[in-house]
Amino acid sequence: MREAIKEAARAWLHLTIGAAVSLLCYLMVGVVLFTAVLTLTVIGAGVLPESVLLLRRLAGWQRRRTAAWTGTPVPEAYPALEGPLPARVRTAVTDPGTRQDLVWAAAQLLYGMVLWYLSLIVWVPALLVDGVWTGLAGRRPVALPLIGRLAGLAADWSRALLTPAPSAVRDAALAARVEQLTATRAGAIAAHGAELRRIERDLHDGAQARLVALSMRIGLARRAYASDPATARRLLDDAQTQAEEALAELRHVVRGIHPPILTDRGLTGAVRALAASSGLETAVAVTGLGDHAQDGPRAPAAVEAAAYFVVAEALTNAAKHSGADRASVSLSREPAALRVRVRDEGRGGAEAGESGGSGLTGMRRRVAALDGTVRLTSPVGGPTVIEVELPCVW
Repeated sequence: MREAIKEAARAWLHLTIGAAVSLLCYLMVGVVLFTAVLTLTVIGAGVLPESVLLLRRLAGWQRRRTAAWTGTPVPEAYPALEGPLPARVRTAVTDPGTRQDLVWAAAQLLYGMVLWYLSLIVWVPALLVDGVWTGLAGRRPVALPLIGRLAGLAADWSRALLTPAPSAVRDAALAARVEQLTATRAGAIAAHGAELRRIERDLHDGAQARLVALSMRIGLARRAYASDPATARRLLDDAQTQAEEALAELRHVVRGIHPPILTDRGLTGAVRALAASSGLETAVAVTGLGDHAQDGPRAPAAVEAAAYFVVAEALTNAAKHSGADRASVSLSREPAALRVRVRDEGRGGAEAGESGGSGLTGMRRRVAALDGTVRLTSPVGGPTVIEVELPCVW
């Protein structure tokens, strides 16, 4: 009996809030219709989109209430009210979701109040009937659950009225996808520009400077060769050293574009090499991938390069900033993705957003360009875990 009363009280509270929503719907329907009439005279054109946004928020709240009661989310599909005022007014007026929300608001005004009144009527008789039926006869309550059924009926009607048409859901999903791809493309372009600037800087400050010095040394050696062979040989030795340093700089630049070790040893071998040179005690676990470039199927080159740079950036950050002495790297092959997980036992506190530093920002952009996802978990005190999923076809 106690549980039945508790469930009935919960259902009655749901209906009571629904009655309050009905009163808000009464106001919203009046506001939207009033601004629509004013829009015909151009006076209310600026208010109509804002009124429709308020109606959308009220309908969205009802969707969340219905989802909380039933346990099943209620989808929503609205085009964005953006752009100049005429475009926003046109979208607000022509959007089928606006008409659907108005129909729901008018219906909610009726069934919300009616069901609440019915629950008030049922409460006292239900307590008396179930008090006798349960207390004396020892049977299950039969009247109090009616209030829960009224709440369920209200939720079912709200779901039926607020669920958009499948075509609207597809259009909204497509619009969201286009927006996501637009942001991803912008991030990829920004990352590409930053990478080009880095390569140009590395060439200008590194290899180019060494090659200029090398040319000067060879010129000096040529002029000194006839008069001072010992000085000429010393200059040529210096030139050879600078040539080797210039080659090392060029190799460094090439590794930043596409590491040759990926081609030679595959992703697993390349990651093991990163772990060995990271300065940390790093354990590498591999699932579903071969240990060498020739072992089994490989992910596309772009996916392998992105995974390699994720591991390199994560281990570099761990070595420089985390204060950790141990880390672990996990590579796993999924049916349609490559999953990378890097964990360090440092102090944590890494920023999860765009303010997390240029390294993390570049990592996110590189992964987003391949439609992948990055998840960073770094509570203060550690550990820091970076999980990346890169879609690919094996």
